[in-house]
Amino acid sequence: MIDGKTTVKWPQSIIVSEVGPRDGLQNEKFFLTIDQKVELIEQIALTGAKIIEVGSFVHPKAIPQMADTDEVVRKIKRIDGVEYRALVLNLKGLQRAEAAGLKKAKITVSASRAHSLSNANKTPEEAVRGLAECAEYAAKHGMTLSGAIATAFGCSLQGRVSLEEVLSVISCFQEIGVNELSLSDTTGMANPKQVYEYSLSVKERFPKITWNLHFHNTRGMGLANVMAGMLAGIERFDSCFAGLGGCPFAPGASGNIATEDVIHMCHEMGIKTGYDLDAVIEVGRSVQRMIGHEASSAVLKAGKSSDIVKTDCGNTNK
Repeated sequence: MIDGKTTVKWPQSIIVSEVGPRDGLQNEKFFLTIDQKVELIEQIALTGAKIIEVGSFVHPKAIPQMADTDEVVRKIKRIDGVEYRALVLNLKGLQRAEAAGLKKAKITVSASRAHSLSNANKTPEEAVRGLAECAEYAAKHGMTLSGAIATAFGCSLQGRVSLEEVLSVISCFQEIGVNELSLSDTTGMANPKQVYEYSLSVKERFPKITWNLHFHNTRGMGLANVMAGMLAGIERFDSCFAGLGGCPFAPGASGNIATEDVIHMCHEMGIKTGYDLDAVIEVGRSVQRMIGHEASSAVLKAGKSSDIVKTDCGNTNK
């Protein structure tokens, strides 16, 4: 405490993973070309990104926007020190990722029982254990496998997802040997108090797991949820260039938190990210030109706070 006031402990730095090439573009009606995707991935790597989700290896009928991920991965010029990963849903997807030259993949399971039964016809626990062959394959082939827990805070089919449901899924992931996990607000239903409480709990109960948070800005609480996660000690967050995306299987879930909004907020707070904000903004503008419409990013609309030029319009003597 300072002068009788409680001090807030903010992190000195955080890691921001760029998921735009996958979670941003998968929900766009306009399909980018392979060369455009490669250009965006290479551009975002030059801004200071250390983790980039380059696409997903899923059936093209499920997500046609990601049908060319194999070619994209093979074509990108990689930078040393940058982690390139992709989403996979099963062993076949993991093998495709390996064949394309990736060493990191992510699997995902919904914490919502209703959502999991509706989409996979399995309980969340059954779904995680069904991915054990992926974990075994990754371990044998020198690959790293991370996990994402979708609908970790709320679900459009069942409403709020309890902490107990989330903890049960985490235990199953740990059973199969996955020790890097993301709590994902797929439907944009999380609130800062819930994020803070869930984050504190999972860190305390599973201290050996590397934690990440993934928020959608569906109801305007994305950055507030990032702050709640930071206060709980989480230092890894996903974001998407220009604030594109969402989940095609979760109605109303469009809009990830924008990378430039997260970077801008952190830099204004004195929290290091390793990104060049101006370069990130240029990537966001490039994305908007490619998709042909304006996205949800606040910084792309309003600019940086430091760009504001003071005028005499606020002079009260007039």
